[in-house]
Amino acid sequence: MDPLFQHKLLQTRRQFFGTTGLRLGGLALGLMGARSGLFGATSANPQAAPITKIHPALAGFPNFAPKAKRLIYLHMNGAPSQLDLFDYKPRLAEQFDKDLPDSIRNGQRITTMTSGQTRFPVAPSMFKFAQHGKCGTWVSELLPKTAEIVDEIALIKSVNTSAINHDPACTFVMTGSEIPGKASLGSWLSYGLGSESNDLPAFVVLTPNWSSKANAQALFTRMWSSGFLATRYTGVALRAVGDPVLYIDNPAGVNLNDRRTMLDALNQLNELNYQRFSDPETQTRIAQYEMAFRMQSSVPDLTNLETEDAATLELYGPDVKKPGSFAASALLARRLAERGVRVVQILHRGWDQHSNLPSEIRAQCGDVDQATAALIKDLKQRGMLEDTLVVWGGEFGRTVYSQGKLTKDNYGRDHHPRNFCMWMAGGGVKPGIVYGETDDFSYNVVENPVHLNDLNATILQCMGIDHLRFTYKFQGLDQRLTGVEPAKVVKDILA
Repeated sequence: MDPLFQHKLLQTRRQFFGTTGLRLGGLALGLMGARSGLFGATSANPQAAPITKIHPALAGFPNFAPKAKRLIYLHMNGAPSQLDLFDYKPRLAEQFDKDLPDSIRNGQRITTMTSGQTRFPVAPSMFKFAQHGKCGTWVSELLPKTAEIVDEIALIKSVNTSAINHDPACTFVMTGSEIPGKASLGSWLSYGLGSESNDLPAFVVLTPNWSSKANAQALFTRMWSSGFLATRYTGVALRAVGDPVLYIDNPAGVNLNDRRTMLDALNQLNELNYQRFSDPETQTRIAQYEMAFRMQSSVPDLTNLETEDAATLELYGPDVKKPGSFAASALLARRLAERGVRVVQILHRGWDQHSNLPSEIRAQCGDVDQATAALIKDLKQRGMLEDTLVVWGGEFGRTVYSQGKLTKDNYGRDHHPRNFCMWMAGGGVKPGIVYGETDDFSYNVVENPVHLNDLNATILQCMGIDHLRFTYKFQGLDQRLTGVEPAKVVKDILA
């Protein structure tokens, strides 16, 4: 059989059109590059290979000068109660155990977990609040260390979302859609901006050990998945225990030179396969094999926290020496950031408190408070906070009414998407401000609402990206992280 005919038979319709387009585009790019010097001057030494980034930025990105070069996203999975942490409502004490007024609820939907209740008794927070910093931001006694950094953060009290249950809400907060299969925030940034490191992935995910006795929602890989983007943009999850990344070490009897020779040969075969079929996943394999090789030396150095000085370890607290703790993950996030990783995402479980909230939320805050504040202080003293954006928050808030039995020292709270608190600090954000306001029951936004798509648009803005121009063609649509409905950058919180 004629080889060309056999090759055509192996092609799918999509591969045929994709190959044609890629070849014509490559030809045009080559001509443009030759005319304009796009690819740089010819090396004086023709034997010297140019240094090529494994994770380069897209052409034209960032769209404008960024205020933040990197993102550290601290996701409190399960939804922290804004009423018990940041949204101080002193007048609620007068409403203890009274039914939430119909005028406040206004027929809004509730979950099936409380829809059968005959009453919706108001449960004021049992925790004390105080004003902190020069800005005077109110913070609960549960977060004494976070209270020390309020002059560095922009607290947003009016965040709202479209989802009311965890799975779609977590998918939404990370991908801008409740529908699985979309690209996550970290993957979008990895795709658009690439990484400054050739020895570590552009997007790294940390999932600290969860030690609380409370129920915890599962973590889904779609929260750091690349969705419709090439899989090379999926977040790389570093394991909390054992080898941080599986299968990157050489097997017994194989040395570094042997592995290098094998990879070079394999890359040549994959390149031939890409030229034949133009499947972008082939390029993913080439890049990921190369990254795995480089991570053999970079990961052990990265995860060796013993190289940190005593003052830094003390700043993060005693748990920093426990592998897989939130404190260790927070310090690791700083080390990843200073090594050129574009996005670091920490997902902390256990914030879904439908009952026994006072005891459970105290344990959760005790786990994250010191290390979170330490991360901000550490970044600042190293001169990194000014170009590192840090985001803290969950997927929605909690209800003012109690789920189940209410007493003065015990209550639970159901899911509440209408308003919740998140904060941002660092690159591009005004420090020491509070934005947005809720009603006296922390049930509805009454001033400056911020939808999660608005928040993501603002994150992209800080990273030098116009969210309206940042698209990817998929299923006949120009997909965006911020969705098809209009989202706005929250300019009032930007420096």
